[in-house]
Amino acid sequence: MSKLSYEDKINLYNERKNGCSMGTLSKKYNIAVHGVEYLCCLIDKHGFDILRTTKNRYYPVYVKQNAIDRVLINNESVWSVSLDIGLHGDGLLHSWISKYKENGYNVVERKLGRSPTMSKKDFKPKTKETIEEENERLRKENLYLKAELEYSKKLRAVVQARKNQQQKKK
Repeated sequence: MSKLSYEDKINLYNERKNGCSMGTLSKKYNIAVHGVEYLCCLIDKHGFDILRTTKNRYYPVYVKQNAIDRVLINNESVWSVSLDIGLHGDGLLHSWISKYKENGYNVVERKLGRSPTMSKKDFKPKTKETIEEENERLRKENLYLKAELEYSKKLRAVVQARKNQQQKKK
């Protein structure tokens, strides 16, 4: 369901109660017929106060587990459980159930916030090294790179010699 303002939801509900069809309301507010029907049932059950939200709702694990158990164990419909809890759409409960099944029948709490790009354990503050320390480090690094270069040259020569021997045998 697309995002509707509080006033749009109230107008939609009032027009529906005045006899306007769900199809025309669906086209007028650019939402699915299912969304119109759900919104009207939600307001009938909980009143207009259910529409007043200033921030995203948080549902604790026990509420999610209870709702999922009602659907899977008690065989209640997703629609009725969503209306009973007061969810803004039954799609939310559908996604809870699918994630529940994906995670091996465990309700997993989604972590809020942005994940860190670098962990605190990996962070090592750089210390200022003196010129002598830097020269020594660069000298060691240079020796290592020279040895690596010599090794790759010898390896390349051995591989080339083997190729030449194989070509001579043929």
